[in-house]
Formats: sequence, structure tokens, C-alpha cells
Amino acid sequence: MKPMDIEKESFAIIEKELTTDIPAEYKPVVKRVIHTTADFSYETSMTFSKGVIEEALKAIKEGVDIVTDTNMAKSGISHKMAEKFSCSLNCYMADSDVASEAAKREVTRATVSVEKAAKDNPDCIMVVGNAPTALMRIRELYDEGIFVPRLVIGVPVGFVNVASAKEEIIESGMSYIVARGRKGGSNVAAAIMNALFYMAADDDKEWRRC
Repeated sequence: MKPMDIEKESFAIIEKELTTDIPAEYKPVVKRVIHTTADFSYETSMTFSKGVIEEALKAIKEGVDIVTDTNMAKSGISHKMAEKFSCSLNCYMADSDVASEAAKREVTRATVSVEKAAKDNPDCIMVVGNAPTALMRIRELYDEGIFVPRLVIGVPVGFVNVASAKEEIIESGMSYIVARGRKGGSNVAAAIMNALFYMAADDDKEWRRC
């Protein structure tokens, strides 16, 4: 089978096996996450703030900056689609100034990366697939009126502070797409961003027919 045929067949299988009535505007995101993970638990764990899809597509079409918490997530996001919409892709985790500041303050690099994003990319989309401390710092800066991202994609994976950090974002009033619980990862974060790109480009026309 050709690559596109394999993907088409995979999405057809996912559609057939869904057991939840997912709203049309959310379905492309949920299906792409399931396609990436082969995990149908995302069918119920994916959570969306009201109006988030419309807001996200508007931001993308305006050329919003995108900041990730890992270079893996950055690599997984379609650079072709980012270029199409003039969206810059940024990850500060490996920056020397971030590393030195984190060591000096004895905090995570993810924490300092969020602070750098708040300064350099205040209207960005934050894509978090690994570090709950990034979500916690986003919430703190939001509560202080310092940082209001256009969207927070919050899907870190793990056991320590992961589920609670996600709930902090859900309860914040920010625009969010969150996978509740322990599951997630950089691949899931990238899948969500890519789904939004395809919707913005109308390459995923199925969502308009759902």
C-alpha cells in the first residue's frame, strides 16, 4: 500500500472503532492522537476549552509563534505546515542561558523556558508534552498577569505532578487542549499541533462533514 493509503485506512479503522460521540471540531485532533499512539483511552481523556479550535485556527492563520518544551516535540511538528502559515517553531530547553539560569536557581529548564517564552513570545501557542513544571509555571505567570498564551497544549507524560498540573491549566481560564491523567508525551503534543495545522489548511476536510 502507498503511504497515504495506509494512513487513510488507519483513520477509517479508528473512525469505526470509536465508541464516544466526539464533537466534529474535536474529532480530527482526537483521531490523530489515537493514530499516533494506537491508544483509544484518548477518546475520553482529551479535554478542550470552549471555542478552542476556532481560536487555534485563527492564531495559526495569523502566523502565531509556537514554543515547545522539548526538541522532540518541535521535530515532530510539521515544519512544512509551520512554514506555510509563517509560524516560527521554538524550543529553548537546550539554550545555554536557560541551562545556566535553571542551575543557578535550582529549578527545571522547563520552568525557565516558559519564562523566556513569556518574554520573547507572549502571544504564542505553548506545546507541552514532557514537563509538568512547564504547565505549572505557565499557570503561575498567567495568574500574575504576565503570560497569556493563545493556546496551551498540555499533554506531559509521567507520574509526578503530571495529572495535577494538567488540571491547573483546565481550571485557569486559559484556552487549552489537555489530555487528562498520566498519559501524553512529545509525540502526542506534536500530533495535536499537526492536526490543528491540517484543519487550518483545510487539508483535513473530513472534520467539516462530521
